[in-house]
Amino acid sequence: MFQLKNTSPLDLTRYLRRRKWLSGNEEVKSVSVPGAGNMNYVIRVDTGARTFILKQANGYVEKYPQVPAPANRAVVEGRFYQLVSSQPVMKNHMPAFLGMDKTNHVLALEDLGEASDYSFLYALNQKLQETEIQQLLHYLNLLHTHFQQSAGEAKVVNLSMRRLNHEHIFHYPFMVENGFNLDAVQPGLQEVAMRYKQDTTLKKEISALGKVYLSSGDTLLHGDYYPGSWLNTRQGIRVIDPEFCFHGCREFDLAVMMAHLTLTRHPDAAVQSVLKHYAMAERLNIGLLNRFIGVEIMRRLIGLAQLPLACDLSTKKELLEKARQLILT
Repeated sequence: MFQLKNTSPLDLTRYLRRRKWLSGNEEVKSVSVPGAGNMNYVIRVDTGARTFILKQANGYVEKYPQVPAPANRAVVEGRFYQLVSSQPVMKNHMPAFLGMDKTNHVLALEDLGEASDYSFLYALNQKLQETEIQQLLHYLNLLHTHFQQSAGEAKVVNLSMRRLNHEHIFHYPFMVENGFNLDAVQPGLQEVAMRYKQDTTLKKEISALGKVYLSSGDTLLHGDYYPGSWLNTRQGIRVIDPEFCFHGCREFDLAVMMAHLTLTRHPDAAVQSVLKHYAMAERLNIGLLNRFIGVEIMRRLIGLAQLPLACDLSTKKELLEKARQLILT
């Protein structure tokens, strides 16, 4: 299997020519890493005439190599890009799809240039502007309305990735003993978390919610709609990394976004403005939405997928209790 990691420009040129992803005498001049990838190994290729992005999925999570992950996620993500690129209205919201190597689990995508994701929100000293929230909801409106699954059409199932996500959202964080010492994240957090790990009523609701997540629906979801998937580019906000995509219930994408606005201490009015700008708000199951918000908040505070969240222990206690109420009310 061809590996992008530690490959020389010459070998990469040969690989790209075999794939017919280079034109004429084009060759790789240099390779750089555009940013630390969570799930995949990502590089920026510079041929002197242009740059583009290559991302490769291996059988593990790039940020956590000890965590197995299905390598075929690249194929599912490629299918998502192919679906989305079929609608001209989506063209300016994601990087353009350039090609896919199913055998080696490699995607070629447009390079959006120097950009940063919205992880800076976790420092808690900046907030999204109303216009940015509108842009993020415009993307979801287009995605959720233009790619609803009709009878006879094939669904994006992506069950392997959903099972991985299910483990880290609905199960692992709530295990009494999971081998992850939360005190290494923040002293005192392990004791705080234990209240929720031992709450059988809460865990029963979360287990039921996990079954909803694993069920299928008719709406194409991004599947991981949080600040790490939003790029701040010179052309505006662009959305990346749909490897957790699937046809499911629309509440999930919205809940993840609203949960991260809550975690980043956005005012309640800003969190609720998500519903104001969502085109199908009247069709939402608000109880389901709130439960998904709650579990996303909790798993980000006491699960493995930690955020660089600059808040003290008392604030995390407050957030965890708010999340519990969202799940149980």
